[in-house]
Amino acid sequence: MKIAVLGTGMVGKTIGSALIKLGHEVRMGSRSKGNEKALAWVAANGENASEGTFADAAGFGDLVFVATKGEATLDALNAAGAGRLAGKVLVDISNPLDFSKGMPPSLFICNTDSLGEQIQAAFPTAKVVKTLNIVNCEVMVDAGKSSATDRGTMFVSGNDADAKQLVIRAFLQPWGWNDVIDLGDITTARGTEMLLPIWVRTWAATGNGHFSFKVVR
Repeated sequence: MKIAVLGTGMVGKTIGSALIKLGHEVRMGSRSKGNEKALAWVAANGENASEGTFADAAGFGDLVFVATKGEATLDALNAAGAGRLAGKVLVDISNPLDFSKGMPPSLFICNTDSLGEQIQAAFPTAKVVKTLNIVNCEVMVDAGKSSATDRGTMFVSGNDADAKQLVIRAFLQPWGWNDVIDLGDITTARGTEMLLPIWVRTWAATGNGHFSFKVVR
């Protein structure tokens, strides 16, 4: 599959490299072609890795991973272009974290809305699937990294049932997420985004970002 990854930070690079290991062709998108971080990522990942602008990547990908900082997400998607995103699955792993007052961050969207919902509203013909946003990037692509015994639970939210099943089969299961709960439509992304404050505080308390949440039932 040809996949776009929007974002050149640690999350985007980790996701992009993991997708290449699954056999996909990946184009990393950023504000401008020739981004230094994107070029370094391409050099490290071989012939199936390429880079370009957000628009280049969105046009290339049959599916799009949204791995931008929360405050930049809608701008990045607007730069990608509604026409290039129309009808495509958008795997949204971004979070509405506000670092303006330092650590720990707060949420600039919560309770009655979510970033996932705002993406879906802005791009109504896209199929937004919110997932993976509740763990750090290394655990995203290796569920077993969070535990020596029992892997955590991953959630998916989105309006399109087929899109959610595609994401589960093509990405979550190969990355070790065998316990997946479909929360329902995209409004349920409010819940997973609001897990981030407890995630940040757990990381601070333990000094270990390699953990996940487990629903025991």
